[in-house]
Parts: sequence; structure tokens; C-alpha cells
Amino acid sequence: EFKNFKDSQNFINKVGDISEIEGHHPEILFGWGYAKISITTHAILGLSENDFILAAKIDNLISV
Repeated sequence: EFKNFKDSQNFINKVGDISEIEGHHPEILFGWGYAKISITTHAILGLSENDFILAAKIDNLISV
């Protein structure tokens, strides 16, 4: 959860930057005060090690 739309958008922009670097792109839904990110590997129809790496890097954005 975020205070407003701008904060959620800023967070999503950072997620986008990390996703581009990792070459692994999550499903993203966001709006006023919220962001929802779903990470999966479509090629295997499940979770891969790369999903967990991306999730950990995204988690680090929140704990900063």
C-alpha cells in the first residue's frame, strides 16, 4: 500500500527498471495507493529460480 497514486507509480517504475535488468517481467496492476505484482515463468507454467530472484529484489525496494 502507498500514500497516493504518485508513490505507487514511482514504485512500479522501479520494479520496471529491475525487471528490464533481469530480463524477467512480472504482471503489474497498480492504481491509487496500491500495487499488485504477480511473478511466474510462463514457459514452465510455474515458478522458477528467476522468479524468486526478481521477487527478492522487489522486496528490497519496499524495505529501503
